[in-house]
Amino acid sequence: MIAQIYVDDIVFGGMSEKMVQQFVQQMQSEFEMSLVGELTYFLGLQVKQMEDTIFVSQSKYAKNMIKKFGMDTAAHKRTPAATHLKLTKDENGIDVDQSLYRSMIGSLLYLTASRPDITFAVGVCERYQAKPKMSHLVQVKRILKYIKGTSDYGILYSQTKNSTLIGYCDADWAGSADDRKSTSGGCFFLGDNLISWFSKKHNCVSLSTAEAEYIAAGSSCSQLMWMKQMLKEYNVDQDVMTLYCDNLSAINISKNPVQHSRTKHIDIRHHFIRDLVEENCVELKHIGTSEQLADIFTKALDAN
Repeated sequence: MIAQIYVDDIVFGGMSEKMVQQFVQQMQSEFEMSLVGELTYFLGLQVKQMEDTIFVSQSKYAKNMIKKFGMDTAAHKRTPAATHLKLTKDENGIDVDQSLYRSMIGSLLYLTASRPDITFAVGVCERYQAKPKMSHLVQVKRILKYIKGTSDYGILYSQTKNSTLIGYCDADWAGSADDRKSTSGGCFFLGDNLISWFSKKHNCVSLSTAEAEYIAAGSSCSQLMWMKQMLKEYNVDQDVMTLYCDNLSAINISKNPVQHSRTKHIDIRHHFIRDLVEENCVELKHIGTSEQLADIFTKALDAN
């Protein structure tokens, strides 16, 4: 079997060319391979390489998806979800085609690989695949209308010598109207480049905003530690990683090893963040809500 190797120019600053050549030589020594040049298109991802930047998008995939679901003539929406909208199970609502709904959700989930701006809205709609109602389908179509006008959006990666790993975490307390569970959100940067993000509904109900934020910080710390270990394999070592949180109470809980009445009910699996703080692996810093980049992964925001 003959495999193909695609080459990216921008890999951890000035080390890129040497690392690529070593990788190519190692792979060619083990397998029969052909070097086909720069990567431009792969599994729906369009990659445009410039002198010192790389732009990754799924514009072709997005346009085909809009056409597939008959939204190519629909009016454009400025945001993927309305700020006042709270989706529920809507037990008395009108049933819709489950196969169609799941097909839409599956297509949108793949698009989130390069579109963090729709991650939260798609994640909320994803919760209702078992029994989708008309209200849920209307929201999914709104996301498609938003994508119609922003199909060329993507992520720009720039070449930089800054390889510091930082993260932002946030939580929307009791955001789910069905079971009052919170939603965690986080995004992570290597230097100035966004490399990972998530939006996830909690498994348990939080009794306070501080608890919800603390759980979000714990999930973000897990992600940071995983990325730190992965980067170490590429000889990119991390010192103390910074995690920005907009809740002072959650930060104080992470620094206080004493279990008291306000924190003893929190699941012990979330408290490992204290060890990371004590060992200077992660440093939690406060950031204003207006500067919290992870806000977009926990709630629907206005266009402004």
